[in-house]
Amino acid sequence: MNDPTEPRVLYDVRDYIAYVSLNRADKHNGLDMPMMLAIIATARRIRKDRNIRAVVLSGEGPSFCAGLDFRAVSQNPSMVPRFFLKWPWRKQNPAQQVAHCWRDLPIPVICVLQGNCFGAGMQIALACDYRIAAPTANLAIMEMKWGLIPDMSGMVTLSRLTRIDIAQELTMTGRQFPAAEALQYGLVSRLSEQPMADAQSLAEQIAQQSPDAVAAAKYLYRKTWKADTWKALRWERWVQFRLLGRRNQMIAMKNGLAKDQPKKPFGQRRSFL
Repeated sequence: MNDPTEPRVLYDVRDYIAYVSLNRADKHNGLDMPMMLAIIATARRIRKDRNIRAVVLSGEGPSFCAGLDFRAVSQNPSMVPRFFLKWPWRKQNPAQQVAHCWRDLPIPVICVLQGNCFGAGMQIALACDYRIAAPTANLAIMEMKWGLIPDMSGMVTLSRLTRIDIAQELTMTGRQFPAAEALQYGLVSRLSEQPMADAQSLAEQIAQQSPDAVAAAKYLYRKTWKADTWKALRWERWVQFRLLGRRNQMIAMKNGLAKDQPKKPFGQRRSFL
């Protein structure tokens, strides 16, 4: 069993990449209050560190995340109102923030899926930028089993990744489905026999690019995906204007022209958006 003194989320930074792992393996990383609070705190920590250029999010043990730990919830009734209620000045409640904090980060987040990815775990995965899954991974929008609906930002992310009929069917049945089916639906980015290795490789490729341009690309897609043409063109101009002539953009230009010469390292990610 998990040692209660062990951190609920493991965190390490190597070569500009933050490795984050849910750490409740014996419960298949089921979410209790300490883990939810630790997830939010970790995302905030990453946001403040402008040296980080990508995140790899995974789960310790056999599963990524089997969803909300309802036994822990029943033993701590105050958890429900605490996470469901929203302060008037915030756009989301803490439960939604547990998942949506990854979409809010100004850097790409790559999720590694293995074993079970159910309910709240599914919503966390959907809020990431990429989902690399083992072929044996098992997924479900499982809230219907408990007489509930997805309420941790799932309505935001599902609508951007798949069709409404697919989303409704998976939500209304709560059925489990394999990673290959999730790939067909657009809920998984790719399948891999070594999802962690592939996630690390993708993160390393991203980390070699200008951190400003990567952050700008994520921001631009958030603002323009499914937007009308004129709005998308307006955001393109504005974001590009904010990049042009900045230090990291100039370094990228020099590196691109240098051919076989040593590349100049990029500076910290600029908070310009």
